[in-house]
Amino acid sequence: MDFSTRGLFDTHVHLDEFLPRQQLEEEFRLAQEAGVRYFLVPGVSQDNWAAVFAATDAVEGAWAAPGIHPMAADNWDNEMEKALLEILASSKVVAIGEIGLDSSPGYPPAEIQEKTFRSQLRIAADHDLPVLIHCRKAWRRTLDILREEKSALRGGILHAFSASREIAEEAVSLNFAIGIGGPVTYPNARRIIEVVKELPEGNLVLETDAPDMPPHPYRGEPNRPLRLRIIAEKVAEIRGWSLDRVRDITTENALRILNLRE
Repeated sequence: MDFSTRGLFDTHVHLDEFLPRQQLEEEFRLAQEAGVRYFLVPGVSQDNWAAVFAATDAVEGAWAAPGIHPMAADNWDNEMEKALLEILASSKVVAIGEIGLDSSPGYPPAEIQEKTFRSQLRIAADHDLPVLIHCRKAWRRTLDILREEKSALRGGILHAFSASREIAEEAVSLNFAIGIGGPVTYPNARRIIEVVKELPEGNLVLETDAPDMPPHPYRGEPNRPLRLRIIAEKVAEIRGWSLDRVRDITTENALRILNLRE
């Protein structure tokens, strides 16, 4: 793909949620008008992998990161592992995600989540693929597992980062970028703004998580890919950069992490 015309890179967007194709193409057009050019579409369960590929096939500049979200960790078995291994042959696959740990009520037990997480980390390592990490209320354990599985050898992105500057620093030491999304724009945001201020510029990427996590002032509405620009503008304000500099740095970071440079 030609990367000479730069645009913003949304490193976590559920484009499959915008199917049918006509609706997706309209969202893509609006995103392009807002300066968003590239998209990484994560999987959450085997049931949505086909839709992930349908979405990435429908728009230019979109790639897939199939995986099993911790909410579906108890579905992981040998057959699912085999199915994941088979689809990794697609040229659209540039990462495995979103995978990780989540201690929210109603999720599978921790030991089941950890088993599924480790299995996917090993698959990613075997195929030299970065990972998209989902973590909620389990940051310390997540980092411990990443370290134990030697995931720093390939790295990846911590999606929807919400932890402290100290956790961010440790993640950076493990070769992970920090995904900055809608919460950085909230009027009461404090900790994530401190993280954005202090992050090495080589570890900063942007995301919408659309249709989830809308930025201010759209909270309470479904999020949309075009709103990545609002997040980029907030990062520019925090760092004292131009919007062009935010675009160039964060897009280059995403291309490097996902091995998409020409």
